[in-house]
Amino acid sequence: MDDLTEPLIQGDRRALSRAITLVESTRADHRDRAQRLLDGLPDRQALRIGLSGTPGVGKSTFIESFGRMLTGQGMRVAVLAVDPSSTRSGGSILGDKTRMELLSRDPRAFIRPSPSSAQLGGVARRTREAVRLCEAAGHDVVLIETVGVGQSETLVAQMSDLFVLLLAPAGGDELQGVKRGIMEMADLILVNKADGELLSPARRTVADYAGALRLLRRRIQDPDGFPKALAVSATTGDGLGDAWDQMRALADWRRDHGHFARIRAEQARDWFMAELRAGLLARLDAPAARARIDAMGRDVAQGRRAPVAAAASVLDWLDRAGAD
Repeated sequence: MDDLTEPLIQGDRRALSRAITLVESTRADHRDRAQRLLDGLPDRQALRIGLSGTPGVGKSTFIESFGRMLTGQGMRVAVLAVDPSSTRSGGSILGDKTRMELLSRDPRAFIRPSPSSAQLGGVARRTREAVRLCEAAGHDVVLIETVGVGQSETLVAQMSDLFVLLLAPAGGDELQGVKRGIMEMADLILVNKADGELLSPARRTVADYAGALRLLRRRIQDPDGFPKALAVSATTGDGLGDAWDQMRALADWRRDHGHFARIRAEQARDWFMAELRAGLLARLDAPAARARIDAMGRDVAQGRRAPVAAAASVLDWLDRAGAD
């Protein structure tokens, strides 16, 4: 048993932080230790809630208000916030703890910002493992906040039990702002900032999305009335209790009808396939493979080979190398 296992199971925040750092490491010895750690954890389940939305919609403010409401009810909440990484320097600001100042000081809450590290889909490379660690540490709810870059952030739906899409009112042509792909993945659409002068525009936006959701084909894992749109205010707290009631109602219905376990099983298979693809891509970074690829890349750039033929040549070489 890894020396992090016991304190992690007991809910030690420092052990959880160290464990997430371990699983995010790319060192080979760290990867081996991380796998042993994950294999030794108990099978605990938290409610995993993925949260996405356009920039400026107030995701951090919503998570802080929503998280404090849950901790006030005696629950333990973990927040995994993914910040975008620079494509030039590779660095990330990782400022979510500063934007959730009150929640970060709550003893029942744990906030972990992580860099996206050029990972597509709005989540980090090791978010799935981090969720598993937070569950083992005894958290009741795990909130997964995506980068917030728009329509491509559907990967979080493959690692969460509920996918919540957060939108702002009076943003122009709202129904064009979020495309069908991400709307089809959402279990709940929350229109934030429904207070003051924006209350009426928020209600109109809710009505617009409620009408749009009725045009989508119903999913087998949803009861009547879902997915649905609601108005909330992270500033005043209005609507947060109703949103939480709807999340629990949907999760309970899925458990009672067998969809919860089925979705978790499908997500485990997706996790396996993602790891398999990542492992295959990693083989392209081996020195011999990199030299072969660089040589073919020069031939393509100089017009000596067609791109398709060069790619086929590299793949053939990889097949022969694997057979040997």
